Amino acid sequence: MNCCGARAAPCEEFFKPRVARRGLEQYRKKGHGDLERQMVAAATEGGLAGARVLELGGGIGTLQSELLEAGAERGEIVELVSAWEPYARELAREKDLENRTTFRVADVLEEPESVDPADVVVMNRVVCCSPDGVELAAAAARLTRRTLVLSFPRDVFWMRAGFRLLNGLLFLGRRSFRVFLHSREALLAAAQAEGLGLVESASHGAWEYAALRRA
Repeated sequence: MNCCGARAAPCEEFFKPRVARRGLEQYRKKGHGDLERQMVAAATEGGLAGARVLELGGGIGTLQSELLEAGAERGEIVELVSAWEPYARELAREKDLENRTTFRVADVLEEPESVDPADVVVMNRVVCCSPDGVELAAAAARLTRRTLVLSFPRDVFWMRAGFRLLNGLLFLGRRSFRVFLHSREALLAAAQAEGLGLVESASHGAWEYAALRRA
């Protein structure tokens, strides 16, 4: 899970440099899981030639880096937490993408004008990190010129129970960070209200992704 949107302080408390470093090491060893691979495939549908890619709450930017390798022209990672930046830059160097990708710290809900629209917008495991997840989905849709691909936890009883348990443990550990389960219907409706149409969705265990396109 990464962060994008309001509530910077809890995210900065939770997503420290060691979390970012571990994320880079895991990606080096294993690459993407099934969920992320399908998100990349959905984002590449129709081609990426000349496309600008925006990864909101992208962490080290693995999705946008693979989309750049698949043919996109430029990519940008917009994060709420600066701890990811050195590791995102390290990954870009390893993939020889330094001149085609950028990393910025910005809050897309409080400063929507600070982020430029993109042909393809991806947002992976982000909405669950904010109570404003539905608003984040709408903001991502407004920034999308062509395709939006986002993932989110499945709204099922065992996930709701798991999130309650995790939030209880965070409370006992005196952490201010919390996780939030938003309904699939609300997330998709927020994106569709901005002119996008659902073209693809699938679930992988605890997670689901959806691809939406502008007519």
